[in-house]
Amino acid sequence: MTVNRAATRSFKFYFDIKVIYDAGMRLSARFVLPLFLTLGLIAFFTVPLVDSLTLKWFVHDTEIRSQLVANALSDSIESALQKKNYRKISRIFEHTMQDERLFALALCSPTNVMVSKTRSFPKKFDCSVTNPELPSEGKVYDLKSGPIHLAYYPLSVDGKLIGKLILIHDISFIQKRNEATKRSLYIFFLVIAAVISFLTVLIAELSWRGWIQTMRKLLNRDRLFLTKDAPQPALTPIVKDIRSLIQDLQKERSYRDPSLAQWTPKTLKKILNEHLAGDEIMIVSNREPYIHVYHDDQIEVQVPASGLVTALEPVMRACSGTWIAHGGGSADRATVDSKDHVRVPPEDPAYTIRRVWLTEKEESGYYYGFSNEGLWPLCHIAHTRPTFRNEDWNAYVEVNQKFAKTVIEEAKTDNPVILVQDYHFALLPQMIREKLPKATIITFWHIPWPNPEAFGICPWREEILKGLLGSSILGFHTRFHCNNFLDTVDRFLEARIDKEVSNISFNEKLTAVHHYPISIEWPPAVAKDQKPVPECRAHIREMNGMPQDRAIGIGVDRLDYTKGILERFLAVERLLELEPSWIGKFTFVQIAAPTRSTIEQYQHLEVQVRSLARRINDRFGREGYEPICLKVEHHSPAQVFEYFRAAELCFVNSLHDGMNLVSKEFIAAREDEQGVLVLSQFTGSAKELPEAVLVNPYNIDQCAAALHLALSMPPDEQRARMRSMRKYVEEFNVYRWAGKMLIDAARMRQKDRVFERITTDF
Repeated sequence: MTVNRAATRSFKFYFDIKVIYDAGMRLSARFVLPLFLTLGLIAFFTVPLVDSLTLKWFVHDTEIRSQLVANALSDSIESALQKKNYRKISRIFEHTMQDERLFALALCSPTNVMVSKTRSFPKKFDCSVTNPELPSEGKVYDLKSGPIHLAYYPLSVDGKLIGKLILIHDISFIQKRNEATKRSLYIFFLVIAAVISFLTVLIAELSWRGWIQTMRKLLNRDRLFLTKDAPQPALTPIVKDIRSLIQDLQKERSYRDPSLAQWTPKTLKKILNEHLAGDEIMIVSNREPYIHVYHDDQIEVQVPASGLVTALEPVMRACSGTWIAHGGGSADRATVDSKDHVRVPPEDPAYTIRRVWLTEKEESGYYYGFSNEGLWPLCHIAHTRPTFRNEDWNAYVEVNQKFAKTVIEEAKTDNPVILVQDYHFALLPQMIREKLPKATIITFWHIPWPNPEAFGICPWREEILKGLLGSSILGFHTRFHCNNFLDTVDRFLEARIDKEVSNISFNEKLTAVHHYPISIEWPPAVAKDQKPVPECRAHIREMNGMPQDRAIGIGVDRLDYTKGILERFLAVERLLELEPSWIGKFTFVQIAAPTRSTIEQYQHLEVQVRSLARRINDRFGREGYEPICLKVEHHSPAQVFEYFRAAELCFVNSLHDGMNLVSKEFIAAREDEQGVLVLSQFTGSAKELPEAVLVNPYNIDQCAAALHLALSMPPDEQRARMRSMRKYVEEFNVYRWAGKMLIDAARMRQKDRVFERITTDF
């Protein structure tokens, strides 16, 4: 009896499905197919019509644009022509050619003699009105590289013809926009047809079966949402196609608008493949992302504590390519091949490091001398006097030349994309430009750029500026630093500066100066193997001999005078003076990685830091308690990450900083949405993270009050602040930072290629 009932239900279910399927097929034949055919015919006739109208509109706009340009130039050119000031006419033409769609300009005399023209003016056109290729009004010419629009306009004074102005516009963009319009129209008709067909079938089905019966079937998962072994409903393919189409449209839009993309290594790879088409990418930096050192007769791999490496290493993993850097590890030579190459990361090689070897004399002069005793204090407002020596400058020039030679050797093409990093290589862009004129050179200056008065201290200021202006794109962290650079060039070089678009024209080469706020990878790779926050809290306190209820503050820096470590300790001391209830309940852990220890200022700083920590501990410490826990040693990223997760607050009080990625790393470590960031207002990240507790690091009382506020902040307020900052860092991550620079470079390269093709055609 049970078997018969089950069989009856199965047969009835199958019969219902068959009835629905047959009805759907009849409806498709009766409504859907004619609908698709009708819309197809409409699209067939409509799309070409829209294409033709669009072309006419764009050409008409170009006519108007040409007339406006001619009207704007006529007075100036007529005045210069009367005075026979042909140099002024050339300058007027050069300034006007900054318009990206204007391809060429020329000026003819009334007797059809070429008076002046731009370098891009095609040879096949001349001033003769009898030349059938020269119209009396605008005309479109089709070339191999795309169409151009040519027109000329008479110039007269008191009714007397004194010349003719010829204008040529590049209108290849019209084809691209027409193609995009046609694609959008076809997709529009396809979506409309699919949606109307779906609604037609659905409404007919609801009417045929009855509203109540159909709604019951919609609620019955056994009827419409079948198991994987059962037949699929008739409408499922249509729904899937519509979903797939919408996803494709959204994806295409996200790549066109970086603000809509979810920036990941995969996204960066895809966008680079689309925009740069597999072009060669190289990074040049002083510091290498992986250092091989000997430890107990074994070779170990270290990842340096560097914001630059933190930002760029995941980018190179995403893009592949070659990273050229100074090989300074004790085992670096033992791990390279015959061409000084080594594949990294060791556990999963994704790109190549090319190591450059420096002598002790070169390293002393170039790195410790000019870079870090000269440029570093010059660019940071940290009240440390810069030191400039001739021998250091000579070493700086020689090392930049050595790196330039290495770049040339490693380049597999004549137009690679080269990312030059930081103040160690101010001369490198121009040196590369001389050997690889087609290369796209992106220079990123990771530290602040001072105002012209401060930079004027440097004895070789003109040489440094000329070297940097060999870049195609010059990047800084903030708009403020870009403006400082533009003002500095304006003060010391004869260059044409367009502050509106932030471009500098120098020696017939254009350099774009833009700000690209650097960030970190999201999610951080080190987060994969981390223990939960409660376990990190317990482990850190146990490891440092602290009770589990001890509140911890964390600071992570290189041992550098710009990081404000002394001021940080004074703020902790002031906190304990003003709020003695925190004595015995709060410890500040300072991780200070040794750096540049051969420089006297850094040696003196380490002595001061150790002395101040000892004094504060002697004053407020007791058995089993020290308010300052100083760790002057290197820590791995995983160890630092664990401290971030264990702390109640992170204190970043740099006296002057380009960005400071420690602040963003702390945020990335706190998926529990707890912890407070106390941040110096003199960091680049302060402009991006207003939810942090912002302080003036020179105001010790204010910093102490901020520490008390952070330690006393309710969990709900911590969560609100941290959630907002995490969302920002997630969206504006390092892949977006790199992607924005590389997409800007790709657009620049595309423009150069179009210009080159058009010039070749003529």
